[in-house]
Amino acid sequence: MRITRIRIISQAFFFGLFVFFVLVTEFSHLKGWPVSLFLEVDPLVGFANAIAAHEVYKGLLWGVALFVPTLLLGRLFCNWICPFGTTHHFLGWLFGRREAARRIESNRYRRLYSVKYILLIVFLLGAAMGTLQIGLLDPICLLHRSFTVSVLPALDLAWPGLASESSERIYQFAWFVAFLFLFLTAMNAILPRFFCRSLCPLGAFLGALSGPALWRIHRDVKKCVDCDLCLRHCEGACDPHTHLRKAECFVCFNCIEDCPHDALSFRFLPDRRGEVAAPDLSGRRAVLAGIAGLALYPAMRAAGKSTKDYSAKIIRPPGSVEEGEFLRRCIKCEQCMKVCPTNVLQPTLLEAGLDGLWTPVMNMRAGYCDVNCVLCGQVCPTGAIQRITLEERQGIGEFQGKPVKVGTAFFDRGRCLPWAMDTPCVVCQEVCPTTPKAIYTREVKTINRYGQEVTLQQPYLDPAVCIGCGICEHECPVNDERAVRVSAVGETRSKARSLLLK
Repeated sequence: MRITRIRIISQAFFFGLFVFFVLVTEFSHLKGWPVSLFLEVDPLVGFANAIAAHEVYKGLLWGVALFVPTLLLGRLFCNWICPFGTTHHFLGWLFGRREAARRIESNRYRRLYSVKYILLIVFLLGAAMGTLQIGLLDPICLLHRSFTVSVLPALDLAWPGLASESSERIYQFAWFVAFLFLFLTAMNAILPRFFCRSLCPLGAFLGALSGPALWRIHRDVKKCVDCDLCLRHCEGACDPHTHLRKAECFVCFNCIEDCPHDALSFRFLPDRRGEVAAPDLSGRRAVLAGIAGLALYPAMRAAGKSTKDYSAKIIRPPGSVEEGEFLRRCIKCEQCMKVCPTNVLQPTLLEAGLDGLWTPVMNMRAGYCDVNCVLCGQVCPTGAIQRITLEERQGIGEFQGKPVKVGTAFFDRGRCLPWAMDTPCVVCQEVCPTTPKAIYTREVKTINRYGQEVTLQQPYLDPAVCIGCGICEHECPVNDERAVRVSAVGETRSKARSLLLK
């Protein structure tokens, strides 16, 4: 069997495995599947997270395993395992240029392909300063986010129940995520593997590690006739016909099988004079990228109050760490949103500032936080949302009286039916899930405008009992602005956000 066929089988297997993990990231299908495996073996996620959080989250240690094949064979991950790389490869084959001459020209190396190294430096130095933005373009994070927020909901709208157990999952700003995903994939019709060659920070990271690879493509100059046919299907645009660019080579082996003169082979420690081991990045551009990375932190934090006096609407999932630490850990993969059974978790745009772009927040109009669910912490790969037990979440057992609070509900009496409109309503009190109920009522008798005596149950809130789950806001029958709304004030993850003075 030709090695390219083995590679195609590998690509199909890992892409299918990725899709399977995405599909089973559901409330009723999770069942212990390692749905975050691709994120955990992503070495760039682990490395950047360790730099930003100043500790290594144990689940991300799997990424170290990918160093071994990279140091031995080069960027094997990009064209054998990466599901986003497989997506680009397939679309490039399906819609790419057909004429051999044009394909050869499209697969020559360009200076544009060095942009990914600049982005890598910017992201890593930004992480060192305390702002973790690697998830914006990391291929595994980007593909997870695209599937969760746009691809699967779109499939469910077309074929209800096809991609999830609920066909009503709607995410704010899904159009933005969909546009970026469609743009990056559509670019394959113009320039093959555009994202992988030009923008992928993980590819740049692995390319930088590929310098000392022991096995690599070797060109026999005595057999080579400079026909350039090895460029017809070159995935990495790594110039195998001249001096091989090791940092760009995807180890796809297409060039070896395309060469009609057997001038190319994959050898152990071939002559280094026939290769370019280092990435194509000048010292000046590297320094400029470093300055941009150092400026990323103050620029992000100045763009929005995301760590101090942040908006009361920024309500994080139960188990989330303190806001500053949360932003240093969250990679915007949206795994928590996919597993959430009520659709309450939504991606932000600018609500939490640029630093918090695509991070999860609760939107109580979209859903509510089920007090019997802690799945978001189970699937978070970086510890931004900690794993907690139901006992800890509900404040029972050894945690008696200390439930996890994500915020506090407040009444707007000017919009409340019993308070402002002499209309009976006890919905918020009925749906409140705490024991004792955080929302209670007091019976009053009043005379309405027509002179009729009306008995009302006016709601009150006990902030010491409220956990901010938002079911009262979600079920409130008042349209437009609800009469009861949840604020992040009072969340247990931050003492600075305490509501009650004790």
